[in-house]
Order: sequence, then structure tokens, then C-alpha cells
Amino acid sequence: MGIIAWIVLGLLAGAIAKAIYPGRQGGGIIATMVLGVVGAFLGGSLHSFLSTGSLQLVGASLSIPGVFVAVLGAIIAIFIWQAVNRRSA
Repeated sequence: MGIIAWIVLGLLAGAIAKAIYPGRQGGGIIATMVLGVVGAFLGGSLHSFLSTGSLQLVGASLSIPGVFVAVLGAIIAIFIWQAVNRRSA
């Protein structure tokens, strides 16, 4: 998948995840994009692990199921980020 597709997937998944997740997350467009890309890798790897039983670093693709998996991964990434920040504060 090309870099432009990763940017589009990151923006889309990060924005949807921030809209779904309760509370205020902060961050700008770059933070949303990074969150979405991290979510795509996290969600894709989790989906690969659940379907095949082996842990692989796989990113979600730019499709409807791929965006769904990336949004779920981004929600998990938001939860982990807030848990780490809450503990250190």
C-alpha cells in the first residue's frame, strides 16, 4: 500500500476513533494521522492473530473491512495512550 493510502487510512481511522471514543483526546491532524496508522497496524496484527493464530505485523488495507479494523485498533491505541498518561501523571 502506498504512502498516500496510509495517510488517508490514518486520517480516516483516527478521526472516526476520536469521534467514537468518549472524552477529549486533544492533538491535531498529525496526531490523528499517527493514531490512525498505529491503529491500522495494531488492528491488522490483532486480526491476523485471531484468524491465523500467529502474531504478524500486518497493516489494515484501505477498504471497508480494513477501515473497520483500523478504527478498532485506533480505539485500543487511544485507551492504551490514556492509561499510560494517567499513570505517569
